[in-house]
Amino acid sequence: KKTNSQSFPSGIQALLNYYCQEGYFHHVRAAADEALGRVGSDPVFLFYRAYGPILHLFSLGDIQEGIRQLESIKNKQEVSLCTMMALIYAHKKSPNPDRDAILELDAKMKEQRKTAGQQALYFAGLFLWHLGREDKAREYVDRMIKVSGGGKEGLILKAWLDLTCGKETHIKKAVKYFDEALQEGHDVFALLGKAQYFEVRQNYSGALETVNQIIKMKLQLALQDWEQAVETAHRLLQKDAFNLEAIRMEALHYLCREGNISEVSLFISRLLTSDLASDNAEFATELGYQMILQGKEKEALKWYKTAMTLDETSVSALTGIIRCQLMQGQLEDAEQQLEFLNEIQQSIGKSGELSFLRAVLAMKKHKRQEEVISLLNDVLDTHFSSLHGFPLGVEYFEKLNPDFLLEIIREYLNFCPAQPASPRQSASPLLKHCASVLETVVKTVPGLQQAVFLMAKVKYLSGDIEAAHSNLHYCLERNPSYADAHLLMAQVYLAQNNTKLCSQSLELCLSYNFEVREHPVYHLIKAQTQKKMGELSEAIKTLQMAKNLPGMRKPTASSKTKGKRIEIDASDRVSVFLELVEAHRLNGEPHEAAIILQDAINEFSGTPEELRVVIANADLAIAQGDVEQALTMLRNITPEQPYFVQAKEKMADVYLQYRKDKKLYAGCYRELVEKLPSAHTFLLLGDAYMNIQEPDEAIEVYEQALKKNPKDAALASKIGKALIKTHNYSKAISYYEAALRSGQQNFLCYDLAELLMKLKQYEKAEKVLQQALDHEPVNELSSLMEDGRYQVLLAKIYSKMEKIDEAIVSLQQVKAKTKPYESLQSRVLKRAQIEQLDAIPAQKQLAAEICAEIAKHSTAQRNYEKAIKFYKEALVHCETDNKAMLELARLYLAQDDTDACQHQCSLLLKNDEDNEAATMMMADLMFRKQDYEQAVFHFQQLLERKPDNYATLSQLIDLLRRAGKLEEVPRFLLMAEKHSSRTKLEPGFHYCKGLYLWYTGEPNDALRHFNKARKDSDWGQNAVYNMIEICLNPDNETVGGEVFENLDADISNSTEKQESVQLAVRTAENLLKELKPQTIQGHIQLRIMENYCLMATKQKSSVERALNTFTEIVVAEKDHIPALLGMATAYMILKQTPRARNQLKRISKMSWNPIDAEEFEKSWLLLADIYIQSAKYDMAGELLKRCLRHNRSCCKAYEYMGYIMEKEQAYKDAALNYEMAWKYGNQMNPTIGMYI
Repeated sequence: KKTNSQSFPSGIQALLNYYCQEGYFHHVRAAADEALGRVGSDPVFLFYRAYGPILHLFSLGDIQEGIRQLESIKNKQEVSLCTMMALIYAHKKSPNPDRDAILELDAKMKEQRKTAGQQALYFAGLFLWHLGREDKAREYVDRMIKVSGGGKEGLILKAWLDLTCGKETHIKKAVKYFDEALQEGHDVFALLGKAQYFEVRQNYSGALETVNQIIKMKLQLALQDWEQAVETAHRLLQKDAFNLEAIRMEALHYLCREGNISEVSLFISRLLTSDLASDNAEFATELGYQMILQGKEKEALKWYKTAMTLDETSVSALTGIIRCQLMQGQLEDAEQQLEFLNEIQQSIGKSGELSFLRAVLAMKKHKRQEEVISLLNDVLDTHFSSLHGFPLGVEYFEKLNPDFLLEIIREYLNFCPAQPASPRQSASPLLKHCASVLETVVKTVPGLQQAVFLMAKVKYLSGDIEAAHSNLHYCLERNPSYADAHLLMAQVYLAQNNTKLCSQSLELCLSYNFEVREHPVYHLIKAQTQKKMGELSEAIKTLQMAKNLPGMRKPTASSKTKGKRIEIDASDRVSVFLELVEAHRLNGEPHEAAIILQDAINEFSGTPEELRVVIANADLAIAQGDVEQALTMLRNITPEQPYFVQAKEKMADVYLQYRKDKKLYAGCYRELVEKLPSAHTFLLLGDAYMNIQEPDEAIEVYEQALKKNPKDAALASKIGKALIKTHNYSKAISYYEAALRSGQQNFLCYDLAELLMKLKQYEKAEKVLQQALDHEPVNELSSLMEDGRYQVLLAKIYSKMEKIDEAIVSLQQVKAKTKPYESLQSRVLKRAQIEQLDAIPAQKQLAAEICAEIAKHSTAQRNYEKAIKFYKEALVHCETDNKAMLELARLYLAQDDTDACQHQCSLLLKNDEDNEAATMMMADLMFRKQDYEQAVFHFQQLLERKPDNYATLSQLIDLLRRAGKLEEVPRFLLMAEKHSSRTKLEPGFHYCKGLYLWYTGEPNDALRHFNKARKDSDWGQNAVYNMIEICLNPDNETVGGEVFENLDADISNSTEKQESVQLAVRTAENLLKELKPQTIQGHIQLRIMENYCLMATKQKSSVERALNTFTEIVVAEKDHIPALLGMATAYMILKQTPRARNQLKRISKMSWNPIDAEEFEKSWLLLADIYIQSAKYDMAGELLKRCLRHNRSCCKAYEYMGYIMEKEQAYKDAALNYEMAWKYGNQMNPTIGMYI
């Protein structure tokens, strides 16, 4: 059964209207044909079938067919009015209009209008809207609404008219009409309208809830959700392989996002078959522009002239012709045409491209730099103002015109310094301007490799070498044959002093583009590499070759060469000369250097680059010791000349370095501000004041600069840092708080919180960051990155406040703040790889820092598996993070995974062969593998380089003790003494000497040396702990043990011994008062030591108090080995042996780690003592062997072994063990001598 247009789904009419508005007239015809195939000869679809082509085909000379089709339906009531309007329109567009027919139709239309029904009025209004005659359309629609009593179709069309008229007051009313219509039921045309309303209002999220797939796809793009937009396009193409919007979306994705030109060309060919005509003026103009981009001036001119023939009023075609004239050097003709266009600019509107051509003309006519830059600035202002209000979509990309923006950037770069800014130097404001424009282009069109390459160049010239490297890496990853990128990468590696990789990049560049050998820049970089490697003769040969290449000759208007002429910028040509001058000078050939310099003066006389030669001449004079001559040359450069700023900076450096005159140094920068007042010169003056330690003057200047550029984040931050440098912290805090209150500089939150943290005002710092993080969810990459920084700083503050759980929560919020399966930081990294390549190194570093912080806290909580996991993740983000590698190695060592530890240490030593911590760990590993010679060798290497490295020496003493080779320690102590006459005054030396004496059984002498180190900030805390241990257990007995205590009962119970113990405990208690721990673990260690003092009294009440404290610690942290040992010791003193044994057995099942090494040893000895008391000699023997495996100097273990052998009547073995105990007790223990 056939249906008519009234009962046909509203989607097809909505789609027809959508195609009409978008100008897809072939699609109008195709959709109408499909509808007619389903509903028969419906007048409405016949009308669409006829009038769609009429709006398009008049340029093809096929009007008659449209007129014939309209004539067949002009008497159909519902479409009669619109058909007659369409016929009048068609006749008027005919090459030879039929005036009589037009008059007849006009009279008939006016007659019918008087009695027209609501349908006729509706379609008449619809047709007029599509024609763009909105005021006339509104008359018909208002009348239709009146006739129908507020009919839904009329309300929807009225809303569309309001929406598309461009008037803000009407646009606001549109949504009300759409909502009224939608209350009467679902209507696709109304939904499309409401979606369009949200799009116009830039409320993309709201629009997404109301639309069909085509609009949904466009809105997903507007939201910059490319993945979803492409997925929607795939679904559309599965249903309709020729869906124009979906094809365009695919093409856009491959072009803008992926930069895959071969894929784009396939989609473009499909688009070309759809809707483009060869005799269309716009099409011809676009082809002309494409030829321009390919450097084909003649073909471009041909197409622009074709466009002018098709449409004499085409301003864009005329603009293209002017561009060609400029490219061909026809400056007079171009200037005349530009004057004409400037005169009519008021009527046609301001054009960014027209302003650009004026700038190019000014440059070609050698106008002043300031004038050209002003014109270029005007181009960007005009161009970007035309983008306001456009959502991300096809029209936005067309108006953005990234290739045009890149042209502008290339022109700016002509006025930028040719060499990278030094670390102290502020980058040129032009470079900052270029970076800002390129950020927009790269963020929007990351697939445009030329934009990423130019961003790398701008970052390189700004002195941001890491950012340049990231951008180039991105380029070369996607296009390894990009020769220019390899060439710039070579310069980046050169700036990083990596001559090996620089040479590799040059070779790759040559392999992809052999013609590069003819380019002087290639030889320039090669020579700079040779110079860095000290190969000066080779560098001179390379530069002489470069100097003689065709590209180095002065370009002339008449010069014509066959094939493509190699061109080189004047700045690079100068660089070749100046590099050759420098190479001769360094090679001890001042005469040759002077000759080349004179050549350069002759070659570049009268050009802007002449001043670079003058500055180089001044450098040569300085090198020859003629400072006054250099200053005279530099003084002659005037403010009107280019490189005036560089000349003044050079003068300032001469005054500071050679005259040591800070006043004249600052005076150079003051003159810059007087002669060229700008935010940049004020900034240079402020930096100069900071450089000579005059922060008060710097602050005053920075504030003036900030008034000129109030949105400059770096400048605002400098003021705060300058205030901090004056130590005026309260004023710095007030400055930050005032800036934040103004709402202008929220980026200062981080600086303020960091300052408050340094001042230990943790609660205030926390509050500042919490306020900064208290906002609605954000999607902007810069905001996400800021949030990440805030969370990491907040975690550091929580760590300082000893709120470890909150610190971990804060860090994990960065790791999983958004989607459950995608962390905030991984989201940032993913987007930075597309939108902001130069941010990748810093963001990877931040991700590594987050993981390392979580790992650090996990280690403190003894959750070693979690710590290992996060350190590994840190190394995924930053493979060369030495600190993370070291901590991971330490954890593997703690877990007794020696192979994994050795692997990490090897990697670390590969990156940093002088890394002390890794070398010490390798030594420790060799010790564990019982390869003592290798272990000592590693330490010996470090100590031979630096004999007074007491941190290494103290660890070597511990290692030699564990290796049973304490007799080798004195030679290392002697090495340290001979190294410096001050050695015997060094606290580190006394600490090491005390350690050796303690280990060799001389506690009194050890105390004397530890006492000399106890007031030192580095060694004091460990020295005091060792002194306390000696006081509490001078003879290194097994505290709580009963085997030898029973044998020496008479001695231990003597009054003299008890008094000695009480004195020692009091001394220990006094020493404890000196300890001021800074960490949670430090406080726990202090509590444990305090309670060991209580136990040393052997009084029951004190021991029970100590036991309670140890129990509390174990409840909070069940595997805390020192506390478990304390509990066991207390139980033994209280004669509760079974309970003591249970705690000690727990420790015996744990993995050994170097942090708790001493406690493990004491635990095994005490448990062995209990087993010996129970005559369980085998079990005791296993524990004692474990002690000796980890400490071959363990005198007590040998003593117990001797006792067991004696009990088993193996007297020979007993004697051998007692002899070892005698040896490692330094032959000081008479009891052991008696046993032997």
